[in-house]
Amino acid sequence: MNVQGTARRWHAGAAIVVALGVAAATAGCAGTAASTAPPTAAVPPATTVPPTTAPPTTAPPTTTATPVATTVLPTLGVQWGPGGQQGYGHVRPVTVFNGGDPTGLVQHITWTSWGAETATGTGISYYDGPGQSVAQSTAQRATIVAFDLGTCGGHPAYQAVEWFFPQHGGKFSATTYINDCTGQYVGQR
Repeated sequence: MNVQGTARRWHAGAAIVVALGVAAATAGCAGTAASTAPPTAAVPPATTVPPTTAPPTTAPPTTTATPVATTVLPTLGVQWGPGGQQGYGHVRPVTVFNGGDPTGLVQHITWTSWGAETATGTGISYYDGPGQSVAQSTAQRATIVAFDLGTCGGHPAYQAVEWFFPQHGGKFSATTYINDCTGQYVGQR
């Protein structure tokens, strides 16, 4: 071995030792030896730069369920007796029948209104003209009106109903009707 090779190895070893010592001192592993470096001023915290983001996106619109007010529609009175009545106690009945003879029947009713103070519709009923018996009655177009909106049996209902034949001069009269809550005829001629 020559002297130059030994010196090179010694310089390399010394460099490694110096490097390790600097690393240990920097990492705070220098033991209890006092530092000869001048004190440093406090470094302000680094400001955070927000990461770059994609352009803002619009979230899809959300639908909020709007409460729907439930309206309880009135019925045509209530079922008021045993006798084959039809339509009473129902909303927009297509048939109203008092039981008994055909003049107390209106069928195929189409209501043009329902839920207001009066409900009006048209259907087919049996007309017995002056001096005719029920047996002589004929099926004819009739206007039916449910009115006197109130309560029957504790729920909203039309308390009166009447039907008439306009083609024979019949007109609506709030004084002649069937009480839809009791079945009583009021103001009949």
